[in-house]
Amino acid sequence: QTGGGAGTALAAGSTGAAQAGTLTVTWLDVGQGDAAVIQCGGQSMLIDGGKPEKSSYIYAWLQQHGLSYLDVIVATHVDADHIGGLSGALNYASVGTAYCPVTTGTTETFQSFVKYLAQRGKQITVPTAGETFALGGAQVQILGPLRRAEDSNDNSIVLKVSFGATSFLFTGDAERAEEQDLLNAGVNLQSTVLKVGHHGSDTSTSYPFLRAVAPQYAVISVGTGNSYGHPTEAVLSRLRDAGVTTFRTDMQGEITAVSDGQTVNFSTAKNAAAETLASAGKGSAVTAASILRDYDAVVLATRLPERTSGIRGCMSPSWNAFSMM
Repeated sequence: QTGGGAGTALAAGSTGAAQAGTLTVTWLDVGQGDAAVIQCGGQSMLIDGGKPEKSSYIYAWLQQHGLSYLDVIVATHVDADHIGGLSGALNYASVGTAYCPVTTGTTETFQSFVKYLAQRGKQITVPTAGETFALGGAQVQILGPLRRAEDSNDNSIVLKVSFGATSFLFTGDAERAEEQDLLNAGVNLQSTVLKVGHHGSDTSTSYPFLRAVAPQYAVISVGTGNSYGHPTEAVLSRLRDAGVTTFRTDMQGEITAVSDGQTVNFSTAKNAAAETLASAGKGSAVTAASILRDYDAVVLATRLPERTSGIRGCMSPSWNAFSMM
């Protein structure tokens, strides 16, 4: 399934400008990394900023859109491809609150982030799972992490932005362990739009997690020709079988979603009709290990019907046949 779909308006060359009475989410084209700007009711939030070399791009984007003040900055975790470009944001914009799952780190990119925050008179705030705050007319809820993990990816801040009947789930690089933590805790993950975890790596977007989120749309922030094979065929296969309309920054550039509280309309900078689920990253393949993991997940889901009742399923007959081979 491509970037089209019922209730989805597609156009090339969108500016991503916020509209009155709406929530606008713009995934910036930062290559192999993550960066998204959420605007609602005159307030704005930046989630991640790509690699350090994207600092000037982040600076220029904020300047072009007149965002000299960011109500919230979220550094989902300390990896350079998420936190690096935030220094560029802080060079241009002041900030109200800056969230990060940790307050200390030894990497140059983390130290740079802390330095530019200090220049703005701010410090890192470590959020607590379950806390909420308003962003204009939207509500933001911190869902995770629920515990401190050794792997920085599984320390990713996971948050849900709700606006009317629509919602957006941002997962950073959360992998299967953190996904399972959220599932075990019974967190309400259902969302209209999923920002696919870890750039489409097979370490994330497990079958049970995708089933719980039950998204209509997904966005993969990923770099063209990256060396990791992102997005993987395993993840694209799950999204195909779940019938999720999917957008990709490597194919479509900047991606903008506008919600009026009832429906979400997408636009892309280019290639609106790209076959986003047909082409995995270079070197990506479905492995025996990924097949067995997904098969185990299906067995688990069928043994726990009370956990998944009332949630839109994402297991097609073709997926069943493939997984059982």
